[in-house]
Amino acid sequence: MKAFGFLSFGHYGDVPGSTTRTAGDMLRQTIELAEGADEIGVNGAYVRVHHWARQAASPMPLLTAMADRTKRIEVGTGVIDMRYENPFQFAEEAAALDFIADGRIALGVSRGSPETALRGYETFGYHDGEDAERGSVMAREKFELFLRAIDGERIAPGDPRMVGPGQYLHVEPHSPTLRDHIWWGSGSRATAESTGRMGLNMMSSTLVTEATGQPFHELQREQIDIFRAAYREAGHTGSPRVSVSRSVFPLINDMDRAYFGLRSEESDDQIGIIDGLRSTFGKTYAAEPDALIEQLKRDEAVMAADTLMLTIPNQLGPAYNLHVLQAFAEHVAPALGWKPNTEGPVQGDAVAGS
Repeated sequence: MKAFGFLSFGHYGDVPGSTTRTAGDMLRQTIELAEGADEIGVNGAYVRVHHWARQAASPMPLLTAMADRTKRIEVGTGVIDMRYENPFQFAEEAAALDFIADGRIALGVSRGSPETALRGYETFGYHDGEDAERGSVMAREKFELFLRAIDGERIAPGDPRMVGPGQYLHVEPHSPTLRDHIWWGSGSRATAESTGRMGLNMMSSTLVTEATGQPFHELQREQIDIFRAAYREAGHTGSPRVSVSRSVFPLINDMDRAYFGLRSEESDDQIGIIDGLRSTFGKTYAAEPDALIEQLKRDEAVMAADTLMLTIPNQLGPAYNLHVLQAFAEHVAPALGWKPNTEGPVQGDAVAGS
Protein backbone atom coordinates (compact mmCIF):
# COMPACT_ATOMS: atom_id res chain seq x y z
CA MET A 1 0.00 0.00 0.00
CA LYS A 2 1.39 3.35 -1.07
CA ALA A 3 -1.65 5.58 -0.84
CA PHE A 4 -5.06 5.90 0.72
CA GLY A 5 -8.19 7.91 0.11
CA PHE A 6 -11.77 8.14 1.26
CA LEU A 7 -14.74 6.65 -0.58
CA SER A 8 -18.08 8.31 0.14
CA PHE A 9 -21.39 6.72 -0.74
CA GLY A 10 -22.93 10.20 -0.56
CA HIS A 11 -25.93 9.24 1.56
CA TYR A 12 -28.33 11.95 2.67
CA GLY A 13 -31.69 11.98 4.42
CA ASP A 14 -33.71 13.71 7.13
CA VAL A 15 -33.14 11.00 9.73
CA PRO A 16 -32.00 11.10 13.37
CA GLY A 17 -28.23 11.38 13.80
CA SER A 18 -27.52 12.55 10.26
CA THR A 19 -25.70 15.82 9.63
CA THR A 20 -26.39 15.34 5.91
CA ARG A 21 -30.09 16.02 5.51
CA THR A 22 -30.30 17.16 1.90
CA ALA A 23 -28.53 16.65 -1.42
CA GLY A 24 -27.09 20.15 -1.03
CA ASP A 25 -25.66 19.18 2.37
CA MET A 26 -24.06 16.09 0.85
CA LEU A 27 -22.46 17.94 -2.05
CA ARG A 28 -21.10 20.81 0.03
CA GLN A 29 -19.83 18.48 2.76
CA THR A 30 -18.07 16.24 0.23
CA ILE A 31 -16.22 19.25 -1.17
CA GLU A 32 -15.31 20.34 2.37
CA LEU A 33 -14.09 16.84 3.17
CA ALA A 34 -11.91 16.77 0.04
CA GLU A 35 -10.36 20.11 1.01
CA GLY A 36 -9.56 18.92 4.52
CA ALA A 37 -8.24 15.56 3.31
CA ASP A 38 -5.98 17.35 0.83
CA GLU A 39 -4.38 19.29 3.67
CA ILE A 40 -3.87 16.13 5.75
CA GLY A 41 -1.95 14.54 2.86
CA VAL A 42 -4.62 12.02 1.88
CA ASN A 43 -4.07 10.83 -1.69
CA GLY A 44 -7.61 10.39 -2.99
CA ALA A 45 -11.20 11.61 -2.68
CA TYR A 46 -13.65 9.24 -4.37
CA VAL A 47 -17.45 9.09 -4.59
CA ARG A 48 -19.86 6.29 -5.31
CA VAL A 49 -22.44 6.81 -8.06
CA HIS A 50 -26.02 5.58 -7.60
CA HIS A 51 -29.15 6.61 -9.50
CA TRP A 52 -32.72 6.74 -8.21
CA ALA A 53 -31.56 6.94 -4.59
CA ARG A 54 -30.69 9.50 -1.91
CA GLN A 55 -27.02 9.21 -2.71
CA ALA A 56 -24.41 10.87 -4.94
CA ALA A 57 -25.55 10.52 -8.54
CA SER A 58 -24.14 12.75 -11.33
CA PRO A 59 -20.45 12.95 -10.35
CA MET A 60 -18.86 15.35 -12.84
CA PRO A 61 -19.99 18.67 -11.30
CA LEU A 62 -18.96 17.42 -7.85
CA LEU A 63 -15.55 16.17 -8.99
CA THR A 64 -14.92 19.42 -10.85
CA ALA A 65 -15.64 21.45 -7.73
CA MET A 66 -13.47 19.14 -5.63
CA ALA A 67 -10.58 19.44 -8.07
CA ASP A 68 -10.92 23.23 -8.23
CA ARG A 69 -10.82 23.58 -4.43
CA THR A 70 -7.84 21.28 -3.84
CA LYS A 71 -4.16 21.20 -4.82
CA ARG A 72 -2.77 17.67 -4.72
CA ILE A 73 -5.48 15.12 -3.96
CA GLU A 74 -6.78 12.79 -6.68
CA VAL A 75 -10.55 12.94 -7.28
CA GLY A 76 -12.56 10.12 -8.76
CA THR A 77 -15.43 7.68 -8.77
CA GLY A 78 -16.06 4.20 -7.53
CA VAL A 79 -17.87 3.56 -9.89
CA ILE A 80 -19.79 5.20 -12.76
CA ASP A 81 -22.48 2.87 -14.11
CA MET A 82 -21.96 2.72 -17.89
CA ARG A 83 -25.54 1.56 -18.42
CA TYR A 84 -26.63 5.14 -17.73
CA GLU A 85 -24.02 6.95 -19.81
CA ASN A 86 -23.84 8.38 -23.29
CA PRO A 87 -20.27 7.31 -24.08
CA PHE A 88 -19.47 10.36 -26.20
CA GLN A 89 -20.83 12.93 -23.77
CA PHE A 90 -19.00 11.10 -21.00
CA ALA A 91 -15.79 11.27 -23.06
CA GLU A 92 -16.19 15.05 -23.43
CA GLU A 93 -16.86 15.56 -19.72
CA ALA A 94 -14.03 13.27 -18.64
CA ALA A 95 -11.51 15.08 -20.84
CA ALA A 96 -12.66 18.46 -19.53
CA LEU A 97 -12.31 17.21 -15.95
CA ASP A 98 -8.85 15.83 -16.72
CA PHE A 99 -7.72 19.27 -17.90
CA ILE A 100 -9.31 21.13 -14.97
CA ALA A 101 -7.81 18.71 -12.44
CA ASP A 102 -4.43 18.67 -14.21
CA GLY A 103 -4.54 14.88 -14.37
CA ARG A 104 -5.56 14.36 -10.73
CA ILE A 105 -8.42 12.01 -11.56
CA ALA A 106 -9.26 8.32 -11.21
CA LEU A 107 -12.50 7.53 -13.01
CA GLY A 108 -13.77 4.11 -12.00
CA VAL A 109 -16.42 2.72 -14.34
CA SER A 110 -18.21 -0.61 -14.69
CA ARG A 111 -21.53 -2.27 -15.33
CA GLY A 112 -22.73 -0.86 -12.00
CA SER A 113 -24.28 -2.28 -8.86
CA PRO A 114 -27.81 -3.34 -7.86
CA GLU A 115 -30.22 -0.43 -7.71
CA THR A 116 -33.63 0.49 -6.35
CA ALA A 117 -35.09 1.15 -9.81
CA LEU A 118 -36.12 -1.73 -12.01
CA ARG A 119 -33.74 -1.40 -14.99
CA GLY A 120 -33.55 2.31 -14.28
CA TYR A 121 -31.24 2.90 -17.22
CA GLU A 122 -34.18 2.20 -19.52
CA THR A 123 -35.99 5.19 -18.03
CA PHE A 124 -32.90 7.21 -18.94
CA GLY A 125 -33.51 6.08 -22.53
CA TYR A 126 -31.00 3.22 -22.83
CA HIS A 127 -32.26 -0.25 -23.71
CA ASP A 128 -30.45 -3.57 -23.96
CA GLY A 129 -32.45 -6.14 -25.82
CA GLU A 130 -29.77 -8.83 -25.50
CA ASP A 131 -29.50 -8.84 -21.72
CA ALA A 132 -32.35 -6.80 -20.29
CA GLU A 133 -32.02 -8.27 -16.80
CA ARG A 134 -28.40 -7.36 -16.21
CA GLY A 135 -27.40 -4.75 -18.78
CA SER A 136 -23.84 -6.07 -18.85
CA VAL A 137 -23.68 -6.37 -22.64
CA MET A 138 -24.80 -2.78 -23.12
CA ALA A 139 -22.36 -1.51 -20.48
CA ARG A 140 -19.43 -3.23 -22.23
CA GLU A 141 -20.45 -1.96 -25.65
CA LYS A 142 -20.78 1.59 -24.36
CA PHE A 143 -17.45 1.37 -22.61
CA GLU A 144 -15.76 0.23 -25.83
CA LEU A 145 -17.18 3.31 -27.58
CA PHE A 146 -16.00 5.50 -24.71
CA LEU A 147 -12.45 4.13 -25.01
CA ARG A 148 -12.44 4.70 -28.77
CA ALA A 149 -13.60 8.28 -28.18
CA ILE A 150 -11.00 9.13 -25.54
CA ASP A 151 -8.29 7.53 -27.68
CA GLY A 152 -9.03 10.20 -30.28
CA GLU A 153 -10.55 7.96 -32.94
CA ARG A 154 -12.32 9.89 -35.68
CA ILE A 155 -15.82 8.50 -35.40
CA ALA A 156 -18.41 11.09 -36.49
CA PRO A 157 -18.77 11.75 -40.24
CA GLY A 158 -18.12 15.40 -40.95
CA ASP A 159 -20.45 17.63 -42.92
CA PRO A 160 -18.64 18.04 -46.27
CA ARG A 161 -19.94 21.62 -46.49
CA MET A 162 -18.10 22.41 -43.25
CA VAL A 163 -14.96 20.25 -43.20
CA GLY A 164 -14.58 18.90 -46.72
CA PRO A 165 -15.49 15.52 -48.24
CA GLY A 166 -14.59 12.23 -46.54
CA GLN A 167 -13.63 13.77 -43.18
CA TYR A 168 -14.36 12.19 -39.80
CA LEU A 169 -14.30 14.02 -36.47
CA HIS A 170 -13.15 13.05 -33.00
CA VAL A 171 -14.57 14.12 -29.67
CA GLU A 172 -13.44 17.47 -28.30
CA PRO A 173 -11.90 18.26 -25.94
CA HIS A 174 -9.40 15.44 -26.26
CA SER A 175 -6.94 14.69 -23.48
CA PRO A 176 -4.10 12.42 -24.66
CA THR A 177 -3.46 11.24 -21.08
CA LEU A 178 -7.06 10.49 -20.10
CA ARG A 179 -6.85 6.73 -20.68
CA ASP A 180 -4.14 6.54 -17.98
CA HIS A 181 -6.78 7.66 -15.47
CA ILE A 182 -9.52 5.17 -16.35
CA TRP A 183 -10.23 2.25 -13.99
CA TRP A 184 -12.56 -0.71 -14.41
CA GLY A 185 -14.47 -1.83 -11.34
CA SER A 186 -13.69 -5.54 -11.11
CA GLY A 187 -15.23 -8.15 -8.83
CA SER A 188 -14.38 -11.45 -10.48
CA ARG A 189 -11.47 -13.32 -12.02
CA ALA A 190 -12.91 -12.85 -15.50
CA THR A 191 -13.24 -9.08 -15.18
CA ALA A 192 -9.80 -8.84 -13.56
CA GLU A 193 -8.30 -10.61 -16.57
CA SER A 194 -10.19 -8.54 -19.14
CA THR A 195 -9.22 -5.31 -17.35
CA GLY A 196 -5.56 -6.26 -17.55
CA ARG A 197 -5.82 -7.16 -21.22
CA MET A 198 -7.36 -3.74 -21.95
CA GLY A 199 -4.41 -2.06 -20.24
CA LEU A 200 -6.57 -0.21 -17.72
CA ASN A 201 -6.25 0.31 -13.99
CA MET A 202 -8.29 -1.96 -11.70
CA MET A 203 -10.62 -0.90 -8.89
CA SER A 204 -11.82 -3.64 -6.55
CA SER A 205 -14.52 -3.15 -3.94
CA THR A 206 -15.50 -4.64 -0.59
CA LEU A 207 -17.00 -7.68 -2.30
CA VAL A 208 -16.05 -10.24 -4.92
CA THR A 209 -18.52 -12.31 -6.90
CA GLU A 210 -16.99 -15.57 -5.73
CA ALA A 211 -17.52 -17.75 -2.68
CA THR A 212 -15.02 -20.60 -2.58
CA GLY A 213 -14.53 -20.76 1.17
CA GLN A 214 -11.27 -18.80 0.96
CA PRO A 215 -10.94 -15.58 2.97
CA PHE A 216 -12.08 -12.47 1.11
CA HIS A 217 -8.63 -10.89 1.04
CA GLU A 218 -7.10 -14.02 -0.53
CA LEU A 219 -9.74 -14.11 -3.26
CA GLN A 220 -9.14 -10.44 -3.96
CA ARG A 221 -5.36 -10.89 -3.98
CA GLU A 222 -5.72 -13.67 -6.55
CA GLN A 223 -7.74 -11.32 -8.74
CA ILE A 224 -4.99 -8.69 -8.47
CA ASP A 225 -2.40 -11.27 -9.54
CA ILE A 226 -4.60 -12.34 -12.49
CA PHE A 227 -5.01 -8.69 -13.52
CA ARG A 228 -1.28 -8.00 -13.49
CA ALA A 229 -0.47 -11.22 -15.35
CA ALA A 230 -3.03 -10.40 -18.06
CA TYR A 231 -1.66 -6.85 -18.35
CA ARG A 232 1.83 -8.24 -18.90
CA GLU A 233 0.78 -11.01 -21.28
CA ALA A 234 -1.16 -8.52 -23.42
CA GLY A 235 2.08 -6.64 -24.02
CA HIS A 236 1.21 -3.49 -22.11
CA THR A 237 4.05 -1.52 -20.60
CA GLY A 238 3.94 0.70 -17.58
CA SER A 239 2.75 0.55 -14.01
CA PRO A 240 -1.01 -0.04 -13.74
CA ARG A 241 -2.78 1.13 -10.61
CA VAL A 242 -4.80 -1.16 -8.32
CA SER A 243 -7.14 -0.07 -5.54
CA VAL A 244 -9.15 -1.97 -2.95
CA SER A 245 -11.85 -0.69 -0.58
CA ARG A 246 -12.17 -1.40 3.13
CA SER A 247 -14.12 -0.15 6.13
CA VAL A 248 -11.37 0.80 8.61
CA PHE A 249 -11.80 2.73 11.86
CA PRO A 250 -8.92 3.47 14.25
CA LEU A 251 -10.27 3.61 17.80
CA ILE A 252 -8.60 6.70 19.23
CA ASN A 253 -11.13 8.34 21.54
CA ASP A 254 -14.43 7.71 23.29
CA MET A 255 -16.46 8.86 20.28
CA ASP A 256 -14.74 6.29 18.06
CA ARG A 257 -15.48 3.59 20.60
CA ALA A 258 -19.11 4.70 20.88
CA TYR A 259 -19.60 4.52 17.13
CA PHE A 260 -17.47 1.48 16.28
CA GLY A 261 -16.34 -0.15 19.52
CA LEU A 262 -18.70 -3.08 19.08
CA ARG A 263 -16.72 -3.95 15.96
CA SER A 264 -13.38 -3.85 17.77
CA GLU A 265 -13.10 -7.61 17.46
CA GLU A 266 -12.22 -8.59 13.88
CA SER A 267 -15.51 -9.37 12.17
CA ASP A 268 -15.80 -12.25 9.77
CA ASP A 269 -16.24 -12.16 6.02
CA GLN A 270 -19.85 -12.54 4.94
CA ILE A 271 -21.34 -14.69 2.18
CA GLY A 272 -24.38 -13.40 0.31
CA ILE A 273 -26.13 -13.14 -3.04
CA ILE A 274 -25.71 -10.09 -5.25
CA ASP A 275 -27.24 -9.92 -8.73
CA GLY A 276 -27.91 -13.63 -8.42
CA LEU A 277 -24.25 -14.44 -7.82
CA ARG A 278 -22.92 -16.03 -4.65
CA SER A 279 -20.46 -13.43 -3.34
CA THR A 280 -17.99 -12.80 -0.54
CA PHE A 281 -18.13 -9.52 1.38
CA GLY A 282 -15.11 -8.19 3.27
CA LYS A 283 -14.97 -7.58 7.00
CA THR A 284 -14.95 -4.26 8.85
CA TYR A 285 -11.75 -3.35 10.68
CA ALA A 286 -12.15 -1.38 13.93
CA ALA A 287 -9.41 -1.53 16.56
CA GLU A 288 -6.70 0.33 18.43
CA PRO A 289 -4.00 1.50 15.98
CA ASP A 290 -1.37 -1.10 16.86
CA ALA A 291 -3.86 -3.93 16.43
CA LEU A 292 -5.20 -2.36 13.25
CA ILE A 293 -1.72 -2.26 11.71
CA GLU A 294 -1.21 -5.95 12.32
CA GLN A 295 -4.65 -6.85 10.95
CA LEU A 296 -4.13 -4.85 7.76
CA LYS A 297 -0.64 -6.24 7.24
CA ARG A 298 -2.25 -9.69 7.14
CA ASP A 299 -4.73 -8.50 4.50
CA GLU A 300 -3.01 -9.70 1.32
CA ALA A 301 -5.08 -7.54 -1.03
CA VAL A 302 -4.49 -4.33 0.94
CA MET A 303 -0.75 -4.93 0.88
CA ALA A 304 -0.74 -5.89 -2.82
CA ALA A 305 -2.68 -2.83 -3.98
CA ASP A 306 -1.12 0.61 -4.34
CA THR A 307 -4.23 2.44 -3.08
CA LEU A 308 -6.59 1.73 -0.19
CA MET A 309 -10.01 3.40 -0.29
CA LEU A 310 -11.54 3.87 3.15
CA THR A 311 -15.33 3.78 3.06
CA ILE A 312 -16.60 6.53 5.34
CA PRO A 313 -19.85 7.18 7.22
CA ASN A 314 -20.47 10.44 5.39
CA GLN A 315 -23.65 11.26 7.32
CA LEU A 316 -21.58 11.74 10.47
CA GLY A 317 -20.25 14.92 8.87
CA PRO A 318 -16.92 16.30 7.62
CA ALA A 319 -15.45 17.02 11.06
CA TYR A 320 -15.75 13.44 12.29
CA ASN A 321 -14.65 11.92 9.00
CA LEU A 322 -11.61 14.17 8.87
CA HIS A 323 -10.81 12.91 12.36
CA VAL A 324 -10.96 9.32 11.04
CA LEU A 325 -8.68 10.19 8.12
CA GLN A 326 -6.26 12.07 10.36
CA ALA A 327 -6.11 9.16 12.79
CA PHE A 328 -5.42 6.70 9.99
CA ALA A 329 -2.76 8.99 8.48
CA GLU A 330 -1.03 9.58 11.80
CA HIS A 331 -1.29 6.24 13.58
CA VAL A 332 -1.75 3.50 10.95
CA ALA A 333 -0.85 4.36 7.35
CA PRO A 334 2.90 5.03 7.78
CA ALA A 335 3.42 1.49 9.06
CA LEU A 336 1.78 0.13 5.88
CA GLY A 337 4.04 2.02 3.46
CA TRP A 338 1.97 5.18 2.94
CA LYS A 339 3.42 8.25 1.24
CA PRO A 340 1.40 11.50 1.61
CA ASN A 341 0.25 13.51 -1.37
CA THR A 342 3.03 16.04 -0.79
CA GLU A 343 5.42 13.43 -2.25
CA GLY A 344 3.74 13.54 -5.64
CA PRO A 345 1.19 11.52 -7.64
CA VAL A 346 0.67 7.87 -6.78
CA GLN A 347 2.51 5.41 -9.02
CA GLY A 348 1.39 1.86 -9.66
CA ASP A 349 3.72 -1.13 -9.40
CA ALA A 350 5.71 -1.93 -12.51
CA VAL A 351 4.57 -5.24 -13.99
CA ALA A 352 7.53 -7.59 -14.14
CA GLY A 353 8.69 -8.13 -17.69
CA SER A 354 6.62 -5.27 -19.11
